[in-house]
Amino acid sequence: MTDYNIVKKDRPTFYFIGVTTGKSSINKVFPLWMDVLGFPEVVLEGIDHAIHDDPESYRRSVAQIKYDENSLGGLVTTHKIDLLNAARDMFDYLDPYAQATGEVSGISKRDGRLEGYAKDPLSAGASLDAIIEPGYFGRTGGHVLSLGAGGSAVATLLHLINKTDKADRPEKFIAVNRSSGRLDHMRSMVEKYNTDIEVDYIQSSDPKQNDEIMASLPEQSIVINATGMGKDTPGSPITDEGIFPLNGIAWEFNYRGELDFLHQALRQKDSRNLQVEDGWVYFIHGWTQVVFEVLNLTMTPELFKKLDEAASTVR
Repeated sequence: MTDYNIVKKDRPTFYFIGVTTGKSSINKVFPLWMDVLGFPEVVLEGIDHAIHDDPESYRRSVAQIKYDENSLGGLVTTHKIDLLNAARDMFDYLDPYAQATGEVSGISKRDGRLEGYAKDPLSAGASLDAIIEPGYFGRTGGHVLSLGAGGSAVATLLHLINKTDKADRPEKFIAVNRSSGRLDHMRSMVEKYNTDIEVDYIQSSDPKQNDEIMASLPEQSIVINATGMGKDTPGSPITDEGIFPLNGIAWEFNYRGELDFLHQALRQKDSRNLQVEDGWVYFIHGWTQVVFEVLNLTMTPELFKKLDEAASTVR
């Protein structure tokens, strides 16, 4: 084993691998959840990585979980793809979604094996299903524009591809990203599926161009900020002059930070009859999916309600 300077923890530890982990609401929510679930001894520890960090840095974080017996597992944000690219050989098992998407959002240990899970398709799906009713796309003809093509965007598209009812699938999904790598990754994932969703891949770092793409959408389309801008990096992927689709939905995947995109959408809420959603529901679903995997628990609607209520007290 490579010397990764493993720290032996004296308490069961759940890790949060992100960029600015200390600012997340999970630091207040996690102890409340552990009390509800009957694991008050489990503590949360954040590990901050720079965006697109050195692969060896990611490997050190994975090694800490893999080799310290009191390190139970963890949740990964922002670095889902980069971390797996750097440390794929350290995992003994990857779930089908992790294999399909090339990312991990959850890391757990089971029977001496290090396991990686891509929970975002489930989290994104549960969150989207809470925002729109069944048959939304068949009824409205709306498209989906994802500004950003990282893990959360891929997960949302995968969820839509796997919808069995055609009315639950949009005719078109447009992915816009500033670099080509994420778009290529998304394209390779889509090619594994036989889908009737038309997927457009557009490389753009120009907010004005993004405005134009958004302006071309039909009414009742969904526009998603999946860039991390407004949380991990400053700004918004669109300008203040960008016009949201009439009767559409603006979905900000973040729930904390400056949230420029969210505020842009709120300013058009009345004039465009816009439904505006932030990332709080996604936050809850994303975390509970991974926590339950790491602790080897089974989710029930009643238990989810208790955890949601506990989290809402510190929002």
